[in-house]
Amino acid sequence: MAKGRKSPKSKEKETDWQERVVQIRRVTKVVKGGKKLSFRAIVVIGNEKGQVGVGVGKASDVIGAVKKGVADGKKHLVDVPLTKSNSIPHPANGTGGGAKIMMRPAAPGTGVIAGGAVRTVLELAGVRNVLAKQLGSGNPLNNARATVNALETLRTFADVAEERGIPIENLYA
Repeated sequence: MAKGRKSPKSKEKETDWQERVVQIRRVTKVVKGGKKLSFRAIVVIGNEKGQVGVGVGKASDVIGAVKKGVADGKKHLVDVPLTKSNSIPHPANGTGGGAKIMMRPAAPGTGVIAGGAVRTVLELAGVRNVLAKQLGSGNPLNNARATVNALETLRTFADVAEERGIPIENLYA
């Protein structure tokens, strides 16, 4: 290979997207001839700069399921407004299936205080200081979807001021 040229593989993955598998589950379908075995993968994809998505993929092998999950996650990306301290602008609640999520902004240096799928979603969204609690369900898929639902509802002061048609200074009064 000539000097100074990049290999084709290095050009392939220049994006800063990260993907994390939350759960891989073996699922079966009972058909006429017996049982059909497949895998379900729950994947969280994010760029740690305010974009995150949750995807689910099913395939007869694990690698195929993860690939499908990543593709599904990219289709369902949400933008997350982050503060200067890499926290969320205000407290938020979200639901997904039977799961409920409660999130509150935290002071710099607190870290991500959350469990399971909620932690993964928040970390890949770029949130560094937050308090979160999952209520109602321990299901990783529903908790991840509830977290994304809560992140969708977040609005910044600038957004609210623009919506109301008033200067930002008037909101602080």
